[in-house]
Amino acid sequence: MSNLMERLDSLKTLIQKSDFLEGKGLSNEVNIRIFCYDPKDEMAVRHFTEKLAADQDLTCRLIEYNLYKVFLSICDDKRITDKVPPQEEKKGKQFVLDQMKRLASNTAFIGKMRYEPHEPGDVILITGVGEAFPFIRVHALLDAMQPHFSDVPILVMYPGTFDGHYVKLFDVLTSNPYYRAFNVI
Repeated sequence: MSNLMERLDSLKTLIQKSDFLEGKGLSNEVNIRIFCYDPKDEMAVRHFTEKLAADQDLTCRLIEYNLYKVFLSICDDKRITDKVPPQEEKKGKQFVLDQMKRLASNTAFIGKMRYEPHEPGDVILITGVGEAFPFIRVHALLDAMQPHFSDVPILVMYPGTFDGHYVKLFDVLTSNPYYRAFNVI
């Protein structure tokens, strides 16, 4: 756990540095970074991100999007939140999953996450990746986010591994290709 805490402390320092904020050293790639951690450390990471998001002394403006909360907001907007359990009981999990994936598309997520104007020093913090599974897959969302957030660094808190080519949620699911991000700390 102490190694995780050291990494998280280093992350807090890193996101405030101008090189991180400006995406320097990324060979003209998009400024998307992934902080991988052991899924068993989820509660410690959540605690850290809550404190980080509330930290008034940061020299950057952290804009957190918890993917599960975004998902619930999409469901609330469609007025289906209360209808999901009866539908699952009546038509089954796969039916509900298929319907939810259609309603809670990458476009719907981005619609909830977009804001203007982007300011220098903004950092998009993506949390709730594991909570939102299987309704949204972070590799597909990041692809869809690129055109809308190309001038803002994106930091994903990821319960799993990323080897520079593939993300593997919870370290047990099938790997998904994603090559546009960089591991951070």
